[in-house]
Amino acid sequence: MTSASFHPAAGPARRTVVAAAGAAGLTVVLAACGGSDEDASSDTGTAPSSPASDEAGGGGSGGGENAGAGPALAATADIPEGGGKVFADQKVVVTQPAAGEFKAFSATCTHQGCAVKSVSDGVINCPCHNSNFSITDGSVQGGPAPKPLPAVQITVSGDSIRLAG
Repeated sequence: MTSASFHPAAGPARRTVVAAAGAAGLTVVLAACGGSDEDASSDTGTAPSSPASDEAGGGGSGGGENAGAGPALAATADIPEGGGKVFADQKVVVTQPAAGEFKAFSATCTHQGCAVKSVSDGVINCPCHNSNFSITDGSVQGGPAPKPLPAVQITVSGDSIRLAG
């Protein structure tokens, strides 16, 4: 009978309170980290923000405007005509559908978010579920992807390709 009086009938155990507080803190940290990545990736697929510069949809004979341009991705000679190159760290793929015409797209597949890995035979390839996208406009050429790859703005100045703004 004396042992029953030492155990409170209501209220969570200390261990439960500490575990819940830790889980709540972890949730806040993960949400903050996850929000940054989503915000950044959604920005790459939005409407063009710099009509004065050479854009992903325009030709590639840049005019020397580097204001607001990011670091160089590649030299124009690094992007094969009729092909392209994936820049995994920047999550972008740059293509050259025709001589001197450079395009850029998100390197994140629209099917389930896998990273595209290669460019061959005029298509950008995602290895996860075999989606393929056009090097010309990012449109779906095959596989389960529901939408085209979003365009990414680039500038081409001389022989240098840079991410815009």
